Amino acid sequence: MSIPSDLEIARGATLAPMTDVAASIGIGEHLLEPYGRDVAKVSLAAIEELEDRPRAKYVVVSAITPTPLGEGKTTTTVGLGQAFHELGERATVAIRQPSMGPTFGIKGGAAGGGYSQVVPMEKLNLHLTGDMHAVTAAHNLLAATIDNQLHQRGGVPLDPRRVTWRRVLDVNDRALRNVVVGLGGRADGVPRETGFDITAASEVMAVLALADSLADLRARLGRIVVGADPDGAPVTAEDVGAAGAMAVILRDALQPNLLQTLEQTPVFVHTGPFGNIAHGNSSVVADRIAIRGSDYLITEAGFGADMGAERFFNIKCRTSGLVPDAAVLVTTVRALKAHSGRHRIVAGKPLPEALLAENPEDVHAGAANLRKQVANIRAHGVSPVVAINAFPTDHPSEHAAIEEIAASLGVRVAVCTHFVDGGKGATDLAEAVIEAAEEPSEFRLLYPDEASLLEKIETVATTIYGADGVDLSAPAAAQLDAYERAGLGRLPVCIAKTHLSISSDPTLLGAPTGWRLPVREVRASVGAGFIYPICGEMRTMPGLGATPAAERIDLDADGRIVGLS
Repeated sequence: MSIPSDLEIARGATLAPMTDVAASIGIGEHLLEPYGRDVAKVSLAAIEELEDRPRAKYVVVSAITPTPLGEGKTTTTVGLGQAFHELGERATVAIRQPSMGPTFGIKGGAAGGGYSQVVPMEKLNLHLTGDMHAVTAAHNLLAATIDNQLHQRGGVPLDPRRVTWRRVLDVNDRALRNVVVGLGGRADGVPRETGFDITAASEVMAVLALADSLADLRARLGRIVVGADPDGAPVTAEDVGAAGAMAVILRDALQPNLLQTLEQTPVFVHTGPFGNIAHGNSSVVADRIAIRGSDYLITEAGFGADMGAERFFNIKCRTSGLVPDAAVLVTTVRALKAHSGRHRIVAGKPLPEALLAENPEDVHAGAANLRKQVANIRAHGVSPVVAINAFPTDHPSEHAAIEEIAASLGVRVAVCTHFVDGGKGATDLAEAVIEAAEEPSEFRLLYPDEASLLEKIETVATTIYGADGVDLSAPAAAQLDAYERAGLGRLPVCIAKTHLSISSDPTLLGAPTGWRLPVREVRASVGAGFIYPICGEMRTMPGLGATPAAERIDLDADGRIVGLS
């Protein structure tokens, strides 16, 4: 079956006026700041204005461990939102804003796909309302202030060798991972080694996503640690005098962006924290507004349930105070076959013929990952629903295999065709989610605030990742001790590890056992409000591939964008 490209489908959509989209979730025109005809920012005043309205059921969409194939998590999130409308229920969707790094790299955009998309697709994937650029500017203003302090030799006695604050850019550019600044004459600054990360990896982005008000944003920015003085004492953004100006730059960016799906379901698109070293979820303020506007709020968590969902539960929900009612776990036939270890898959290259051949045995062979991710959601007292995102290359016997696995686990399951059928293709999933969300909530955090940082790391490692324990390097042990003594022990942990495996080894598929989590370093995102142990090499500035999407994106003779996917 051949269907138009995502861009063609998006351009053919009939969009409702933004005032109508907002009104459908109780947001009046006085709370909107239009950005063109099809996008609007929503005032934070909506939080207080809507607080007396009934609370929606809160549903998080996660997935099994990602493969290079892509499991269609955003597409499923959007399709589910549309499906509720088909059933006569009101739903709102909340997702992260795409980074332009992946958009111009290999992954492409993140607006969903087929007939389950957020529109306008071009605006969503390219700039939107400029929030990414505001984060970039605020982050780099802090970097410039730091270097100015070093140059002027006044103010806070910041040690150039202990500056940890790098610069950011919303472009994949490996040549900027490690740089030297301050070269030239004496007027050009103090020479030192530093580098660039992608904007989504900025702590400023994580702060923006977790702040619940302008006052909270301002306070969190001030707490960001940028380095240390010659005695080793931490130096903050407040100390160097940059926090106030950063808050000014981010004032409008804290207001969430409102868009719609192809079927006019309201969608909040706001913030895009990196899923490896940050919590990988959309903003708290968007959820606090959206949860009072409909019957169901569907939000998406980055990567697999061992990462995005775990952080949704233990960082985002801990911060917002919102309690989830159900979770969706997206899987595909081809992803489970990939987790069997019987097929070699390379991003950007054709799929192996054997992967596409009918083989339910391969599905069963890769089911350990699905089982473990179901257990990870249940560990938080939340009812999971398995969503089988159907592809044309699937076979009925393979869908039946996943249904058998789900039945053996006692979880609800639905086959979804929302990519080709829109909301109608996900009504079975919506019905299953309604049933799951009606069950009494037993949500629980994985660990208490009072637990030590090491206990928190061990709990996540053993309960969620399936590790036998944790191995701390000597520096990591010293860092944990220092953070405890500094009064940061009550913060949650955000373990930075590969997203390609439940373990810390990206080559291990399924649900590995008999391994230990190696923690080589521990850092603190004090402004965002979490401690992040580093387990393996984390690329915080991606590079472009051999044939990046940027080479295909252009303008046609009529000035329309082409090549965007």
